[in-house]
Amino acid sequence: MIFKAFLAALLTEATALAAARPCKPTTTQASWVSTPSLPSTGSADLSLPPPGMVLKKIALGHGIQNYSCATSDAATPTQLGALAALYDVTSLYPGTLRTGLNKTTFNALSTILLWSQSIPLDLSSYGANTQHPFLAAADIRIIPTIATIKFLGRHYFDQDSLPTFDLLTVGLKASVVKNESINAPLAANKGIIGSGAIVWLKLVDSGRGVSNGLSLVYRVITAGGAAEPCRVSGAGNGSVPYAAFYWFYGAIR
Repeated sequence: MIFKAFLAALLTEATALAAARPCKPTTTQASWVSTPSLPSTGSADLSLPPPGMVLKKIALGHGIQNYSCATSDAATPTQLGALAALYDVTSLYPGTLRTGLNKTTFNALSTILLWSQSIPLDLSSYGANTQHPFLAAADIRIIPTIATIKFLGRHYFDQDSLPTFDLLTVGLKASVVKNESINAPLAANKGIIGSGAIVWLKLVDSGRGVSNGLSLVYRVITAGGAAEPCRVSGAGNGSVPYAAFYWFYGAIR
C-alpha cells in the first residue's frame, strides 16, 4: 500500500510535468545543457569513465536476473545471467532541452517500469524460454501524456556467459566483464518479491573484439533483482524481476 501511494504520487507529478513539456522525445542524442553526471548512491560511487570516453546512450532495462541454488542450505545463490529489454531514455535526462524530466521523476523511472509493466520476455514458469526468450520489439509508455519510450535493444549473456548489450536500433554493441560493484542504496526499491535491489556495476570491454562503438557500461539506480536466500527459494534455478538504468560509453570518434 505504501509503495502504491508512492507510485501514484510520482505518476501524478510526471503527468503534470509532461503537460508542461509537450515536445516528444527523440531517438537521437539529446541536446544536453550540461554533460550528464553518473548517479551516486550517496555513500559510495563507481569510478568515472576515463578520458576520451563519451556518453552514447542512457537506457532503462527491464527483465529478469537468473540464479541457481545447488541445495536449499547453500550459502548464497549462484548468478546465472540476465535477460532484459532496453529502452532509450537519453532524451529524458534532466536538463535536456525541451524533453528532459526533473531529477526525481527521471530517477524513479526504473521503479515505475518494474511495477507498471509486464516483463517483456516469453516467460516459462518463473524463468524465460531458453530458445527464444525475447518478445517482438515494442516501445513502452510508463508515464501518462509523455510520448512512448522507444525500444533500444536487448541485454543477455552470450555462450561464454559474458554480459552482452545489443543496441539494435542504433547499431551499437557491448561485450563486457565486471570491473567494479557497489551496493544499491538502502532506500532502493526491493522489487516485486521484496528480495532487494541488485548492486550497481561498472562493466568494461571484454577484449574479445565483439563490441561495436561501446566499451564501458554502468548499471545504476536498480530496482529489484536481488536473489532470495537459498533457504527461501529452495534448490534449483529461479529468476527475479528487475529494472535498472544502463549508461553506455564509447570512444570519441
